[in-house]
Amino acid sequence: MGIVTYNDEDIILDCLKSIYKHTRGIQMEVYLYDNCSQDKTVELVLERYPQVWLIRGRRNRGFGYGHNRILKKVDSNYHVILNPDILFRSNAIHQMAAFMEDHPDVVMAQPKLLNPDGSEQFTPKRAPSFKYMMSGRLQKLPGPFKKWRDEYTMKNEPLVRPTDIYFMAGCFMMARTNVLKEVGGFDTRYFLYNEDVDLTRTMRQKGRCVFVPQVAVVHMWQRGYMKSPKLFRIQLSSMFKYFRKWRGQKYE
Repeated sequence: MGIVTYNDEDIILDCLKSIYKHTRGIQMEVYLYDNCSQDKTVELVLERYPQVWLIRGRRNRGFGYGHNRILKKVDSNYHVILNPDILFRSNAIHQMAAFMEDHPDVVMAQPKLLNPDGSEQFTPKRAPSFKYMMSGRLQKLPGPFKKWRDEYTMKNEPLVRPTDIYFMAGCFMMARTNVLKEVGGFDTRYFLYNEDVDLTRTMRQKGRCVFVPQVAVVHMWQRGYMKSPKLFRIQLSSMFKYFRKWRGQKYE
């Protein structure tokens, strides 16, 4: 399991506590790459969870870069890419691994993501388009934006069975380690945002990427790009990088 942090002192201990509480009885290593945090993230992890394999970056080189550094050290059947704002309420790791054991054609899978109150987060699932990607930012305005957002996230099509998806959110991905290594992990040209949809698209060339609604975790979703002009600019930059990279290629 790999976690990338940056100034996450307020959430990292709760994340790690929930991981270790709900993964008893399975063989697992937790790797944490810190993107040169300026707060007490590293100190807290070293003090409270010395069993975590900690890698300290000299500067912030982005989400994908950190996870790729972790991937180089991993030797496992399955690897979980996890955000520090994820909380476990059950042994989701065991459940997801069991699903992938039963479905050898699946190369990457994601559980249902819940808000702290138990309501579902409708994370993007359809093949991305510019209008779909912008709809999250504009959905509160008059016009078709809310409709586009609901289409994008399949909000009006409740998914009750494992379903192949085009966009897997990077906050929780379980992948076959050998396939993830084969494709080289994340494309580090993305500093932040859209590296997850890019990886999903790449992994779909190797097998199925599946949403597993029978398994659920809590995601303390911040949606920082909605609040920060700087993060919104980064999101836009990543969006254009994505469309340039895949221009003219059919989404299989």
